Amino acid sequence: MRKRTLAHLEVSAIGLGAMGFSHGYGPGPSDEEAIKLIRQAHELGCTFYDTAEGYAAGENERLVGRALAPIRDQVVIATKCLNQRDTQQFLEKVGDHPSRSQLEQEIRGHLEASLGRLGTDHVELYYQHRVADSIPLEDVAEIMDELIKEGKILGWGQSQATVDQIRRAHAVTPLTAIESEYSIMERTFETDVIPACEELGIGFVPFSPLASGFLSGKYTAGDTYTGEDVRRVISRFAQDNVRRNQPLLDLLTTFAAEKDATPAQISLAWMLHKKPFIVPIPGSRKLERIEENLAAADLDLTDDEYARIETELAGIEIHGNRTDEDIAKLRNLN
Repeated sequence: MRKRTLAHLEVSAIGLGAMGFSHGYGPGPSDEEAIKLIRQAHELGCTFYDTAEGYAAGENERLVGRALAPIRDQVVIATKCLNQRDTQQFLEKVGDHPSRSQLEQEIRGHLEASLGRLGTDHVELYYQHRVADSIPLEDVAEIMDELIKEGKILGWGQSQATVDQIRRAHAVTPLTAIESEYSIMERTFETDVIPACEELGIGFVPFSPLASGFLSGKYTAGDTYTGEDVRRVISRFAQDNVRRNQPLLDLLTTFAAEKDATPAQISLAWMLHKKPFIVPIPGSRKLERIEENLAAADLDLTDDEYARIETELAGIEIHGNRTDEDIAKLRNLN
Protein backbone atom coordinates (compact mmCIF):
# COMPACT_ATOMS: atom_id res chain seq x y z
CA MET A 1 0.00 0.00 0.00
CA ARG A 2 1.32 3.42 -0.91
CA LYS A 3 1.62 6.02 1.83
CA ARG A 4 0.56 9.63 2.05
CA THR A 5 1.09 12.35 4.64
CA LEU A 6 -1.54 14.39 6.46
CA ALA A 7 0.67 17.24 7.69
CA HIS A 8 2.98 15.13 9.92
CA LEU A 9 0.96 11.87 10.04
CA GLU A 10 1.92 9.10 7.62
CA VAL A 11 -1.07 6.99 6.59
CA SER A 12 -2.06 4.56 3.88
CA ALA A 13 -3.11 6.32 0.67
CA ILE A 14 -6.66 5.05 1.24
CA GLY A 15 -8.16 4.62 4.68
CA LEU A 16 -11.27 2.91 6.02
CA GLY A 17 -14.34 4.73 7.26
CA ALA A 18 -15.79 2.55 10.00
CA MET A 19 -19.17 4.22 10.55
CA GLY A 20 -21.14 1.79 8.40
CA PHE A 21 -20.20 -1.15 10.58
CA SER A 22 -22.43 0.25 13.31
CA HIS A 23 -25.08 2.43 11.69
CA GLY A 24 -26.09 4.53 8.73
CA TYR A 25 -26.66 1.94 6.01
CA GLY A 26 -29.11 -0.53 7.45
CA PRO A 27 -28.24 -3.73 9.33
CA GLY A 28 -24.53 -4.37 9.37
CA PRO A 29 -22.37 -7.40 10.08
CA SER A 30 -22.00 -8.88 13.54
CA ASP A 31 -19.32 -7.36 15.74
CA GLU A 32 -17.18 -10.44 15.22
CA GLU A 33 -17.45 -10.16 11.44
CA ALA A 34 -16.79 -6.40 11.52
CA ILE A 35 -13.68 -6.91 13.64
CA LYS A 36 -12.46 -9.52 11.18
CA LEU A 37 -13.03 -7.16 8.25
CA ILE A 38 -11.23 -4.25 9.94
CA ARG A 39 -8.22 -6.49 10.57
CA GLN A 40 -8.32 -7.84 7.03
CA ALA A 41 -8.17 -4.25 5.78
CA HIS A 42 -4.93 -3.87 7.72
CA GLU A 43 -3.56 -7.04 6.16
CA LEU A 44 -4.26 -5.41 2.79
CA GLY A 45 -2.22 -2.36 3.80
CA CYS A 46 -4.73 0.00 5.39
CA THR A 47 -3.27 1.91 8.34
CA PHE A 48 -5.82 4.74 8.67
CA TYR A 49 -9.16 4.19 10.43
CA ASP A 50 -11.91 6.73 10.98
CA THR A 51 -14.62 6.67 13.63
CA ALA A 52 -16.51 9.12 15.89
CA GLU A 53 -18.19 9.20 19.26
CA GLY A 54 -21.44 10.05 17.48
CA TYR A 55 -21.51 6.83 15.44
CA ALA A 56 -24.03 4.56 17.16
CA ALA A 57 -23.63 6.45 20.44
CA GLY A 58 -20.03 5.35 20.93
CA GLU A 59 -20.48 1.73 19.90
CA ASN A 60 -18.47 2.27 16.73
CA GLU A 61 -15.49 3.47 18.75
CA ARG A 62 -15.73 0.38 20.95
CA LEU A 63 -15.81 -1.81 17.86
CA VAL A 64 -12.83 -0.08 16.24
CA GLY A 65 -10.89 -0.22 19.50
CA ARG A 66 -11.45 -3.96 19.87
CA ALA A 67 -10.51 -4.59 16.25
CA LEU A 68 -7.31 -2.59 16.32
CA ALA A 69 -6.09 -3.51 19.80
CA PRO A 70 -3.63 -6.20 18.57
CA ILE A 71 -2.15 -3.81 15.99
CA ARG A 72 -2.59 -0.50 17.82
CA ASP A 73 1.03 0.57 17.28
CA GLN A 74 0.73 0.00 13.52
CA VAL A 75 -2.30 2.20 12.78
CA VAL A 76 -3.56 5.76 12.86
CA ILE A 77 -6.94 6.29 14.51
CA ALA A 78 -9.09 9.35 13.88
CA THR A 79 -12.16 10.13 15.94
CA LYS A 80 -14.37 13.17 16.49
CA CYS A 81 -16.21 15.22 19.11
CA LEU A 82 -18.87 17.91 19.17
CA ASN A 83 -21.23 16.93 16.39
CA GLN A 84 -24.28 19.12 15.88
CA ARG A 85 -26.42 17.36 18.49
CA ASP A 86 -23.72 17.32 21.18
CA THR A 87 -22.90 20.96 20.52
CA GLN A 88 -26.56 21.90 20.91
CA GLN A 89 -26.85 19.96 24.17
CA PHE A 90 -23.67 21.61 25.48
CA LEU A 91 -24.98 25.08 24.72
CA GLU A 92 -28.34 24.29 26.28
CA LYS A 93 -26.47 23.32 29.44
CA VAL A 94 -24.05 26.26 29.71
CA GLY A 95 -25.73 29.00 27.68
CA ASP A 96 -24.99 30.63 24.36
CA HIS A 97 -21.59 31.99 25.39
CA PRO A 98 -19.54 29.19 26.97
CA SER A 99 -16.45 30.16 28.89
CA ARG A 100 -13.02 28.85 27.99
CA SER A 101 -13.00 26.60 31.05
CA GLN A 102 -16.46 25.21 30.30
CA LEU A 103 -15.45 24.39 26.76
CA GLU A 104 -12.19 22.77 27.87
CA GLN A 105 -14.04 20.64 30.41
CA GLU A 106 -16.48 19.57 27.70
CA ILE A 107 -13.84 18.64 25.11
CA ARG A 108 -11.68 16.83 27.65
CA GLY A 109 -14.69 14.88 28.86
CA HIS A 110 -15.55 13.78 25.32
CA LEU A 111 -11.94 12.83 24.58
CA GLU A 112 -11.51 10.78 27.74
CA ALA A 113 -14.74 8.94 26.99
CA SER A 114 -13.56 8.22 23.44
CA LEU A 115 -10.17 7.00 24.65
CA GLY A 116 -11.92 4.68 27.08
CA ARG A 117 -14.13 3.22 24.39
CA LEU A 118 -11.19 2.85 22.00
CA GLY A 119 -9.04 1.26 24.70
CA THR A 120 -6.08 3.53 24.07
CA ASP A 121 -4.26 6.36 25.80
CA HIS A 122 -4.18 8.61 22.74
CA VAL A 123 -5.54 9.10 19.25
CA GLU A 124 -3.50 10.30 16.33
CA LEU A 125 -6.17 12.63 14.95
CA TYR A 126 -9.03 14.35 16.79
CA TYR A 127 -11.60 16.27 14.78
CA GLN A 128 -14.17 18.86 15.76
CA HIS A 129 -17.06 17.04 14.10
CA ARG A 130 -18.91 20.20 13.10
CA VAL A 131 -17.66 23.76 13.53
CA ALA A 132 -20.40 25.80 15.18
CA ASP A 133 -20.31 29.60 15.09
CA SER A 134 -21.60 29.62 18.69
CA ILE A 135 -18.44 27.97 20.04
CA PRO A 136 -15.30 30.16 20.05
CA LEU A 137 -13.11 28.61 17.39
CA GLU A 138 -9.88 30.01 18.76
CA ASP A 139 -10.65 28.51 22.17
CA VAL A 140 -11.11 25.10 20.56
CA ALA A 141 -7.75 25.47 18.80
CA GLU A 142 -6.00 26.41 22.05
CA ILE A 143 -7.50 23.43 23.87
CA MET A 144 -6.40 21.11 21.07
CA ASP A 145 -2.88 22.51 21.41
CA GLU A 146 -2.87 21.61 25.10
CA LEU A 147 -4.07 18.08 24.31
CA ILE A 148 -1.30 17.71 21.72
CA LYS A 149 1.34 18.84 24.20
CA GLU A 150 -0.01 16.32 26.72
CA GLY A 151 0.22 13.53 24.13
CA LYS A 152 -3.47 12.68 24.31
CA ILE A 153 -3.83 13.54 20.63
CA LEU A 154 -1.10 13.82 17.99
CA GLY A 155 -2.97 16.19 15.71
CA TRP A 156 -6.34 17.79 15.23
CA GLY A 157 -8.76 18.73 12.51
CA GLN A 158 -12.15 20.03 11.52
CA SER A 159 -14.99 18.54 9.51
CA GLN A 160 -16.99 20.43 6.89
CA ALA A 161 -15.19 23.66 7.79
CA THR A 162 -15.14 26.82 5.72
CA VAL A 163 -11.94 28.48 4.54
CA ASP A 164 -12.34 31.25 7.11
CA GLN A 165 -12.74 28.71 9.92
CA ILE A 166 -9.72 26.79 8.70
CA ARG A 167 -7.48 29.84 8.52
CA ARG A 168 -8.55 31.14 11.94
CA ALA A 169 -8.02 27.77 13.60
CA HIS A 170 -4.72 27.05 11.84
CA ALA A 171 -3.31 30.42 12.94
CA VAL A 172 -3.72 29.34 16.58
CA THR A 173 -2.83 25.64 16.40
CA PRO A 174 -1.77 24.17 13.05
CA LEU A 175 -4.36 21.78 11.67
CA THR A 176 -3.42 18.27 10.65
CA ALA A 177 -6.39 17.51 8.41
CA ILE A 178 -9.77 18.65 7.21
CA GLU A 179 -12.35 15.90 6.80
CA SER A 180 -15.23 16.83 4.53
CA GLU A 181 -17.48 15.30 1.94
CA TYR A 182 -15.80 15.11 -1.44
CA SER A 183 -16.35 12.97 -4.49
CA ILE A 184 -16.93 13.22 -8.23
CA MET A 185 -20.53 14.01 -7.31
CA GLU A 186 -19.74 16.60 -4.61
CA ARG A 187 -16.96 18.98 -5.56
CA THR A 188 -17.86 22.10 -3.57
CA PHE A 189 -14.60 22.18 -1.64
CA GLU A 190 -12.44 22.25 -4.77
CA THR A 191 -12.97 25.98 -5.15
CA ASP A 192 -11.47 27.15 -1.86
CA VAL A 193 -10.96 24.58 0.91
CA ILE A 194 -8.67 22.16 -0.94
CA PRO A 195 -6.50 25.00 -2.31
CA ALA A 196 -6.26 26.43 1.23
CA CYS A 197 -5.18 23.02 2.55
CA GLU A 198 -2.49 22.90 -0.11
CA GLU A 199 -1.30 26.37 0.78
CA LEU A 200 -1.20 25.70 4.52
CA GLY A 201 0.16 22.15 4.43
CA ILE A 202 -3.01 20.56 5.80
CA GLY A 203 -4.20 17.12 4.75
CA PHE A 204 -7.64 16.67 3.22
CA VAL A 205 -9.67 13.55 4.07
CA PRO A 206 -12.78 12.99 1.94
CA PHE A 207 -15.65 11.15 3.55
CA SER A 208 -18.22 9.57 1.24
CA PRO A 209 -15.63 9.53 -1.58
CA LEU A 210 -17.89 7.10 -3.45
CA ALA A 211 -20.99 9.22 -2.79
CA SER A 212 -22.39 6.74 -0.25
CA GLY A 213 -21.73 3.94 -2.73
CA PHE A 214 -23.51 5.56 -5.65
CA LEU A 215 -20.30 5.70 -7.70
CA SER A 216 -19.90 1.94 -7.48
CA GLY A 217 -22.64 1.74 -10.12
CA LYS A 218 -24.34 -1.03 -8.19
CA TYR A 219 -27.57 0.83 -7.37
CA THR A 220 -30.66 1.18 -9.54
CA ALA A 221 -33.71 3.42 -9.55
CA GLY A 222 -35.74 0.47 -8.29
CA ASP A 223 -33.74 0.00 -5.08
CA THR A 224 -35.49 0.88 -1.82
CA TYR A 225 -34.07 1.66 1.61
CA THR A 226 -35.61 1.24 5.04
CA GLY A 227 -34.97 1.93 8.72
CA GLU A 228 -31.92 4.00 9.55
CA ASP A 229 -30.39 3.72 6.09
CA VAL A 230 -29.29 7.25 5.18
CA ARG A 231 -29.92 6.58 1.51
CA ARG A 232 -33.60 7.11 2.33
CA VAL A 233 -32.90 10.84 2.62
CA ILE A 234 -29.85 11.38 0.40
CA SER A 235 -31.40 12.96 -2.66
CA ARG A 236 -28.99 11.46 -5.19
CA PHE A 237 -30.65 8.10 -4.44
CA ALA A 238 -34.13 9.37 -5.34
CA GLN A 239 -35.43 7.32 -8.25
CA ASP A 240 -35.49 10.20 -10.73
CA ASN A 241 -31.98 11.31 -9.77
CA VAL A 242 -30.56 7.81 -10.15
CA ARG A 243 -31.83 7.86 -13.73
CA ARG A 244 -30.60 11.41 -14.39
CA ASN A 245 -27.11 10.58 -13.12
CA GLN A 246 -26.67 7.68 -15.53
CA PRO A 247 -24.32 9.69 -17.81
CA LEU A 248 -21.86 9.95 -14.93
CA LEU A 249 -21.98 6.21 -14.32
CA ASP A 250 -21.56 5.61 -18.06
CA LEU A 251 -18.41 7.76 -18.02
CA LEU A 252 -16.95 5.84 -15.10
CA THR A 253 -17.85 2.51 -16.66
CA THR A 254 -16.12 3.47 -19.91
CA PHE A 255 -12.90 4.42 -18.15
CA ALA A 256 -13.10 1.35 -15.93
CA ALA A 257 -13.19 -0.87 -19.00
CA GLU A 258 -10.15 0.90 -20.45
CA LYS A 259 -8.17 0.48 -17.23
CA ASP A 260 -9.37 -3.02 -16.34
CA ALA A 261 -10.81 -1.54 -13.17
CA THR A 262 -14.19 -0.78 -11.60
CA PRO A 263 -16.16 2.48 -11.54
CA ALA A 264 -15.42 2.83 -7.83
CA GLN A 265 -11.69 2.44 -8.45
CA ILE A 266 -11.76 5.06 -11.19
CA SER A 267 -13.55 7.44 -8.81
CA LEU A 268 -10.89 6.95 -6.14
CA ALA A 269 -7.98 7.08 -8.59
CA TRP A 270 -9.32 10.38 -9.96
CA MET A 271 -9.30 11.79 -6.45
CA LEU A 272 -5.81 10.52 -5.64
CA HIS A 273 -4.46 11.96 -8.89
CA LYS A 274 -5.78 15.40 -8.04
CA LYS A 275 -3.60 16.18 -5.01
CA PRO A 276 -0.98 14.18 -3.04
CA PHE A 277 -2.37 15.26 0.35
CA ILE A 278 -5.86 13.84 -0.30
CA VAL A 279 -6.59 10.58 1.57
CA PRO A 280 -10.11 9.21 1.02
CA ILE A 281 -11.79 6.98 3.61
CA PRO A 282 -14.39 4.87 1.79
CA GLY A 283 -16.48 2.65 4.03
CA SER A 284 -17.57 -0.87 3.18
CA ARG A 285 -18.90 -3.91 5.01
CA LYS A 286 -17.86 -6.62 2.57
CA LEU A 287 -14.36 -7.95 2.06
CA GLU A 288 -14.57 -7.82 -1.72
CA ARG A 289 -15.50 -4.14 -1.59
CA ILE A 290 -12.72 -3.34 0.87
CA GLU A 291 -10.25 -5.15 -1.40
CA GLU A 292 -11.60 -3.24 -4.40
CA ASN A 293 -11.36 0.14 -2.72
CA LEU A 294 -7.87 -0.32 -1.28
CA ALA A 295 -6.58 -1.63 -4.62
CA ALA A 296 -7.44 1.76 -6.15
CA ALA A 297 -4.30 3.13 -4.45
CA ASP A 298 -2.27 1.26 -7.07
CA LEU A 299 -4.36 2.43 -10.03
CA ASP A 300 -2.53 5.26 -11.76
CA LEU A 301 -4.29 7.60 -14.15
CA THR A 302 -2.07 9.30 -16.70
CA ASP A 303 -2.30 13.07 -16.97
CA ASP A 304 -4.11 12.63 -20.28
CA GLU A 305 -6.64 10.21 -18.79
CA TYR A 306 -7.26 12.54 -15.87
CA ALA A 307 -7.73 15.47 -18.24
CA ARG A 308 -10.21 13.47 -20.32
CA ILE A 309 -12.25 12.66 -17.23
CA GLU A 310 -12.26 16.30 -16.16
CA THR A 311 -13.31 17.43 -19.62
CA GLU A 312 -16.19 14.97 -19.76
CA LEU A 313 -17.28 15.73 -16.19
CA ALA A 314 -17.60 19.40 -17.14
CA GLY A 315 -20.43 18.46 -19.50
CA ILE A 316 -22.34 16.31 -17.00
CA GLU A 317 -24.92 17.76 -14.64
CA ILE A 318 -25.08 16.11 -11.21
CA HIS A 319 -28.52 15.59 -9.69
CA GLY A 320 -29.03 15.34 -5.95
CA ASN A 321 -26.58 15.57 -3.04
CA ARG A 322 -26.10 14.76 0.65
CA THR A 323 -26.63 17.38 3.33
CA ASP A 324 -26.62 17.38 7.14
CA GLU A 325 -30.15 18.77 7.00
CA ASP A 326 -31.32 15.81 4.93
CA ILE A 327 -29.57 13.33 7.21
CA ALA A 328 -31.34 14.91 10.20
CA LYS A 329 -34.70 14.11 8.60
CA LEU A 330 -33.97 10.41 9.03
CA ARG A 331 -34.67 10.61 12.77
CA ASN A 332 -38.23 11.68 12.05
CA LEU A 333 -38.82 8.84 9.59
CA ASN A 334 -38.05 6.02 12.04
